[in-house]
Amino acid sequence: MNDNFVSNEKLLEQLKWRYAVKRFDPDRKISDQDWETLEDSLILAPSSYGLQPWKFYVVTDEAVRKELTEHSWNQPQISECSHLVVIAAKKDADRGDIEKYLERVIEVRGTPEEELEVLKGMMLGSQKLLEEIGFINEWAARQCFISLGFLLGAAAMKGIDSCPMEGFQPTEYDKVLGIADDGYFSVVVCALGYRNKEEDWLSKLPKVRYPKDDLIKRV
Repeated sequence: MNDNFVSNEKLLEQLKWRYAVKRFDPDRKISDQDWETLEDSLILAPSSYGLQPWKFYVVTDEAVRKELTEHSWNQPQISECSHLVVIAAKKDADRGDIEKYLERVIEVRGTPEEELEVLKGMMLGSQKLLEEIGFINEWAARQCFISLGFLLGAAAMKGIDSCPMEGFQPTEYDKVLGIADDGYFSVVVCALGYRNKEEDWLSKLPKVRYPKDDLIKRV
């Protein structure tokens, strides 16, 4: 057993500690070292075929965050958090994205190009099918939620609070952050920082979950 692995008890303790923070302490900032770790957790998130059809926009500029708050129904998390991450999906992913990824595989692993032909054919076939059924952007958006889960889990293990948010106007975010110009579209937002226990009504309430037997069916 690797002694560096977190214990079962500690893992569950941190996940129970985590909740969707409604009010952050604007005076507490995530350290540069911790933030670097959280960014790395995003990069390490899995995706279908490893294609990583996403881009992460980290927003710390106060003026920009104030503008984004107006497009988030004035929810205070946007402006009060330490770091704001907007997770965007690649729009209309195509053959070029697959070829770019395979070039990266060759660069990192030194795999001969000819050994990737079968994989390339599979990936192109999947991409063509998704295009034909009009599901390519939905597929990319679903990948974004995988990376969100990684970020939430990593933050909890570091004792950093978070709040995943879909309550925002994606088209306005795309304009403010230039996301559409980059060829992406915003999918979900995550505010991170440290909870304000005095102002956040939710911090004092127990976590509500259904019993395990209601949600897990063993076959």
